[in-house]
Amino acid sequence: MKTLPLSMRTAGLVALSICFGTANAQDRVAPSRPLPTPTDISSPLQALVAKPPPADFDQWPNTPQGWAERQRTSEASGTKTAIAMAARLHVTVKPAVMGGVRVFDVMPSDLAPANRDRLLLHVHAGCYVVGGGEASTVEAILMAAFGHYRVIAIDYRMPPAAYFPAALDDVVAVWKDALKNHKPSQMAMFGTSAGAALALAAMFRARDQGIPLPGALGLGAPMADLTGVGDSFATNAMIDNVLVSRDGFCEPAARFYANGHDVADPLLSPIYGNLAGLPPAILTSGTRDLLLSSTVRLHRKLRQSGVDAQLQVFEAMSHAQYLRDDAMPETREVFEEIASFFDRHLSK
Repeated sequence: MKTLPLSMRTAGLVALSICFGTANAQDRVAPSRPLPTPTDISSPLQALVAKPPPADFDQWPNTPQGWAERQRTSEASGTKTAIAMAARLHVTVKPAVMGGVRVFDVMPSDLAPANRDRLLLHVHAGCYVVGGGEASTVEAILMAAFGHYRVIAIDYRMPPAAYFPAALDDVVAVWKDALKNHKPSQMAMFGTSAGAALALAAMFRARDQGIPLPGALGLGAPMADLTGVGDSFATNAMIDNVLVSRDGFCEPAARFYANGHDVADPLLSPIYGNLAGLPPAILTSGTRDLLLSSTVRLHRKLRQSGVDAQLQVFEAMSHAQYLRDDAMPETREVFEEIASFFDRHLSK
């Protein structure tokens, strides 16, 4: 067997120690090597894949005031993105209140006749701390445009204004309000990353309270496990150019939201909850997603629990890159697949 040069073995050990601490004796060490951009994906996705990880990926605020400033900066940038995207895709976005929670009513110009009485509830991404305000509508706009559904985007409370379980309380409050005018079988709930985890946690809370569940779920790259379990936390570290690694922004943000609560609680790590009896679910990830293992582990556990679950994994995508470019063919495909899944499972 050919032995790797000492320089390559040392580089691999150094990279491993940076991301995960000291390697155990039984751990395999991957050598440094080039990471080509696949040529069989769209040009826009190739451009995203080729980008290096942000230089400041492992820097985050250390005070509530710092987090609040990061939040304001993110919201301002995301709002510009959402406004431009809504205009391009001919989607209207109107602020409203449901269940005492601020929401946005997102309507496509070409609502499908079959979706006239249907409603989707959206829970935004952002590691529980960023992505609020009108920025929270980006994924809802994409679903409205490509899926031809009316969508309610939930602008849930975030720290430092409100900590766990405030966001979960808001999602459940909006769901209960939506039930006043729609049958549960006519509705689905969806979201990406923290939004997907919150959607699942809302299912647990609703079930415990005897509240009907929706007809389907859409779970994009879910933050299903905050305990660090999952192969892709190692295999995709420094390969995912969005989350980058567990040393990046997202996990500290989630723990800031948890505010000292045990992150193994299923309301924070829903993979450890009872998944039996949940609605049919479609899960989405990419081969370079740091949360690929969280997605495939959750898909497998849903299947083992008797839930009708579908998994779509896109070549070379890092975490939730289908939200980055509405002109990217893969973005349209992601949402058309989810919309088709909803169409099969929702009543009219």
